[in-house]
Amino acid sequence: MSIERSVTKFEYERVIDDICGLEWAKLTEDEAIDVAWAYYFFSIQFRENLLIARELYPEDENLERLEREECNTDNLSPWPGVARDAERLNHDEFMSRALGLKSLPAWRRGFLSEIGGSYLQEVRASGSLTRALSIASYEDGGLERVFRAMLKMPDFDCLVLRAFRHFLIKHIGFDSDSDQGHGALVRHLQPDDRILPLWSGFRRLLTEAVPRLAPALVDVTLVAAK
Repeated sequence: MSIERSVTKFEYERVIDDICGLEWAKLTEDEAIDVAWAYYFFSIQFRENLLIARELYPEDENLERLEREECNTDNLSPWPGVARDAERLNHDEFMSRALGLKSLPAWRRGFLSEIGGSYLQEVRASGSLTRALSIASYEDGGLERVFRAMLKMPDFDCLVLRAFRHFLIKHIGFDSDSDQGHGALVRHLQPDDRILPLWSGFRRLLTEAVPRLAPALVDVTLVAAK
């Protein structure tokens, strides 16, 4: 990590702090499932952004390795009802199948799909370089911190949430080694606040899906509406 990055506090890093400080431990089972749904939409843009980075830097061997370990891979397999032994699949496909372990009322699924779709539209309107740079912020500590925060959710006995917990724990393992983990593969991309809208969008997606995560934001909204 460069001296500049270790000293400078970018605004997107403050958004990561905000996400980690959300009220994860207070969620109900249904709210935790809604978090998993929100993360599913994030996982779609993660894969898309990684593939954009590969297109921009086709000779980058580190990004090639990262693609192998995030796309069409068996490193989340097996998992009951989601992935067969040694089955290769994209990580967002793992999330999609995990969500399929519990049916939701049509209104709830429609609401989550609407806010998730709006989030993806916003991300896809960003420039290619911005989307590529976001991968470094995700893999070099950002998502590891968010995943550790998410693991503060109660350990509900629910198939969807057990699969999601498996996903989170495995990804912490992928990212946590500072020298050999996924962060080391992308650190050279050096993200800056061009990626702030992507992290802000993720925070908004989470708090729209589960208002209890940020009760102060809900209170401000209610006051403004009066």
